Amino acid sequence: MKKIKIDNNAFVYPMPTVLVGSIVQGRANFMAVGWVSRVNSKPPMIGIALGPHFTNQGIEEHKAFSVNIPSISMLEKTDYCGMVSGSETDKSGLFDIFYGELKDAPLIKECPVCMACRLHDEVRLPTNTLFIGEIIEVYSEDRYLTDGKPDVRKISPFTLTMPDNHYWGVGNHVGKAWSAGKKFKKNG
Repeated sequence: MKKIKIDNNAFVYPMPTVLVGSIVQGRANFMAVGWVSRVNSKPPMIGIALGPHFTNQGIEEHKAFSVNIPSISMLEKTDYCGMVSGSETDKSGLFDIFYGELKDAPLIKECPVCMACRLHDEVRLPTNTLFIGEIIEVYSEDRYLTDGKPDVRKISPFTLTMPDNHYWGVGNHVGKAWSAGKKFKKNG
């Protein structure tokens, strides 16, 4: 098949959907974010790319934020958090909020996995800011773990595709990382 050139406004498919939290003007605020990725192994760090949002004020002021992984059952609340700005709508009442060591990183009890991050760096880009946070602590529950590790089937996260703006559930297991390609390795 012949490759055809398409619009360069491409995205990595799919993107995880998370709720990023910060304390802004004295209250917890959350926004839906699809531009998120692990960016360092030791210490563990995560990056989130945000346009000019209300949430950024809290991250910049308090040098902390949270990354909460919602389940599919939270899709409507998550989408709502991406539709309205905390500058006009108080979203703190949508969730049961708790705090760990970082008192300026509000965490969401309903989310299967919650990470509190200390701001490590921020990189200003032409339209977005890349906030890089060191993951200080992670919370979950036994019901979302298998052998002490987060289980994607139990967490039931969802992803985002852009520019078509659709959410997708996570599909079936298709292979084991660092194992599926062994047949191509020479001598072993």
